[in-house]
Amino acid sequence: MSDKPVLVVTRKLPTVVEERLQRDYHPKLNPNDRLYSSDELVGLCDGASGMMPCHTEQLTAEVIARLPASIKIIANFSVGVDHCDLDAARKRGITVTNTPEVLSEATAEIALLLILGASRRGGEGERLVRSKAWRDWSPDFMVGVQSTGKNLGIIGMGRVGQVLARKARDGLGMTIHYHNRTRLSADREAGAIFHGSVEALLPHCDVLSLHCPATPETIGLLNGERIALLPDGAVVVNTARGALIHDAALVAALGSGKLWAAGLDVYNNEPVDIHPGYRELDNVFLLPHIGSATRETRDAMGFRALDNLDAYFAGQEPGDRVA
Repeated sequence: MSDKPVLVVTRKLPTVVEERLQRDYHPKLNPNDRLYSSDELVGLCDGASGMMPCHTEQLTAEVIARLPASIKIIANFSVGVDHCDLDAARKRGITVTNTPEVLSEATAEIALLLILGASRRGGEGERLVRSKAWRDWSPDFMVGVQSTGKNLGIIGMGRVGQVLARKARDGLGMTIHYHNRTRLSADREAGAIFHGSVEALLPHCDVLSLHCPATPETIGLLNGERIALLPDGAVVVNTARGALIHDAALVAALGSGKLWAAGLDVYNNEPVDIHPGYRELDNVFLLPHIGSATRETRDAMGFRALDNLDAYFAGQEPGDRVA
């Protein structure tokens, strides 16, 4: 490119991604990986043609309205776009893209880790060893529940949900039940059992894994009424978005023994202000939003975002346009 576009890059990215950025663009990098305030972000965008944010930047309607007219594209380094007001971007004529597909294997791995870690009390065991509180063994010591052969319910049978279904079916012999807005074709179902509503699905779930985006329709999807429909002793896993869960209801069900455990990688008000009950309860297996955190995936996400930017500035339609 002769006149390289100026891009605001909001977080520190993998080295190979930043090298490509510096080769093809004039990036405003964030080497200290500091979370910018909204005012700082708007100021940095002065004179820039595009922005490469992550889900940590809250691009509300108010923030987007304040962006300079020079900003033409927001190329997200994320598959989720609930942090970005798409309607506001459309009104400003700003193109928005995301990075689908490349996260599926890594996120499904974390979902499987959460299933096993929660079911087998992995967090408790790790804390016992680290704190030197492990003193003995007995037949009743640290007994968990087995996942092999159980029913796995999936809400949101998109890319990640389908990969998890394959791993759980082939690796653990689990029977897959699912709910999706539309039923999959028989070959993509691969024997999974479709349920036409969330309510119809839940009674079949020894383990429930959430894989749908956070939208006005899905926020608070797993509330007290729906938790009551799960079998006693079920395990709940979430690698999608924290907003899908009503925190107080889940904490209450975990504390009462209605649920055996939960495995969580995402939270409302993360990272600092998550519900205190999750930290207090032993039967919650916690991870810090690392679903896509592999070297291979983070590199691929960066390249996917750059492919979208390259297409846009070449006058072509970005492949992953969402607005």
